[in-house]
Amino acid sequence: MTSKPDKTSAKALDRLARKGGGLVLAAMAAPLIAGLLLVWQAWTLSDILGRAIEDGEPVAALIPALGLVIGLLVVRALLNALGEQAGLAGAEAIKRQVRQALFTQLLSRSPRAVDNAPSGVAGAAIVDQVDALEGYFAHYLPAATQAALLPLIFGAIILPLDWLAGLLFLVTAPLIPVFMALVGWGAQIATDRQARALSHLSGRFADRLRGLLTLKLFGREAAETASIVEASEALRRRTLKVLRIAFLSSAVLEFFAALGVAGIALYVGLTFIDYLQLRASPLSLQLGMFLLLMAPEVYNPLRLFASHYHDRATARSAMAEITEQLGVTAQAPAPLADIAPRPGPAMALNLSGVTLRTPDGMASVALDLSLAVPAGQHIALLGPSGTGKSTLLEAIAGLRAYTGDILLDGRELGQWTEPELRGRIFLLPQKARIVHASIADNIAMARPGASRQEVERAAALASVSHFAAAFPEGLDTIIGEDGIGLSGGQAQRVALARLFLRDASLILLDEPTAHLDGALEQEIATALLNYAKGRTLIVATHSQALTARMDKAYRMAGGVLLSTPLPALKRDIA
Repeated sequence: MTSKPDKTSAKALDRLARKGGGLVLAAMAAPLIAGLLLVWQAWTLSDILGRAIEDGEPVAALIPALGLVIGLLVVRALLNALGEQAGLAGAEAIKRQVRQALFTQLLSRSPRAVDNAPSGVAGAAIVDQVDALEGYFAHYLPAATQAALLPLIFGAIILPLDWLAGLLFLVTAPLIPVFMALVGWGAQIATDRQARALSHLSGRFADRLRGLLTLKLFGREAAETASIVEASEALRRRTLKVLRIAFLSSAVLEFFAALGVAGIALYVGLTFIDYLQLRASPLSLQLGMFLLLMAPEVYNPLRLFASHYHDRATARSAMAEITEQLGVTAQAPAPLADIAPRPGPAMALNLSGVTLRTPDGMASVALDLSLAVPAGQHIALLGPSGTGKSTLLEAIAGLRAYTGDILLDGRELGQWTEPELRGRIFLLPQKARIVHASIADNIAMARPGASRQEVERAAALASVSHFAAAFPEGLDTIIGEDGIGLSGGQAQRVALARLFLRDASLILLDEPTAHLDGALEQEIATALLNYAKGRTLIVATHSQALTARMDKAYRMAGGVLLSTPLPALKRDIA
């Protein structure tokens, strides 16, 4: 009995097969044509043997027929090779489209969404699970088409020539898929478990690798290594169970195929020695040889189907895992493109009755916030850690769910398209992403088309050039993921340098001067405020020195926003 997830996965695979276009069709059609030519080849070869043995014709008279057999062999080999290559090319095209669709969906979601899959699991789905679809399109679909049509075609051709042999083929051949289906139910369950174990292991390994320093500091490396080994062993056992079932299904097929071939051989042999008299006319050598040549070929498509039957179960399990972790793939994914800055005047911001909650929606972070920021004003958001400053900035940038009204230049936030919003707003999160690349490449992520001169200017404004000059390769120095090789303050400056490559109308900064000493903080603040002239600037900070240079300040406390007079802050600083 097929479960609902299996039906959903089957429908999804059918939709993807259509994306393979002519390549998948060619992969299914070429073996069918080769199978039909096989009948011609077997009949010609049996005719050669009959003429040579029964009629005693000389070899010279048989040369044209032998040439035809060789020609048919070559054509069939070419058709099979064409089908194999078309299947692989079609599968690659489908996998490329699926990966593009999944990656587009990941980028279209908020990185703060509560239902986002862990990065390790998402990576395993896009790489490993999508790879598991290849066998379905490249091998299973062509094999299933051959198994469904060729035995029936062969039986229909043989039936008028010898009714008993044709009937034997038509009766025994359908029994094989029936017994394979019974075995296949167990195979599907085992394959589902194996796919989940693979995702679990991939995600766990990626997460532990990312937290290697923390594990080392707390002395957990041995325990975590043991848990990875244990998870690997569990995956090995599940994989072996899948293989055992696959071998069992092949054994079932081979058993019935051997019975069928043996039955034909026994029938032909007993008829030749006149032990059986079931035909109205004597069995000729040509027809007898034709039946013997075709007997294994009738079951060969079913053998091929059995050898690739596990590809179907693997693909269904992979598709179910992809859907569970990343959602249903879009049928027509939007093309990916960099969003260039969109120059424009400073933005006005208005909040009215805005309520922010934790990602699970169970607790409130801020209640009924109201705020009016005129275009071009610079404000600071103050408050202890955990009061919702970062959450508010992300909500304004369209990365967090909220209730109430957030208006940008009088337009509701939800009415802004993604290119418009990203082109006009710049957000520097508290923990900005630094990738494994050069310092210059990390800065240029803000605008990939930026010239080297523009990147160097941005590095100078963020005081990146100061510490980069100490490296032998300067801005071309390769740094590790999450800024490995840099201090916390240096990594923050690399992320801040990206701002100077964007022509943002609204600038949202979360702790931009964290980890900096007083002199360097003032230097960067000066560059930042000079750049932000004529732009709207909102800074979440604990720094009173930076706050004192803003136009206004608001403190978040108890889930509400309270205006804080700047002169009081300045007296505190003095």
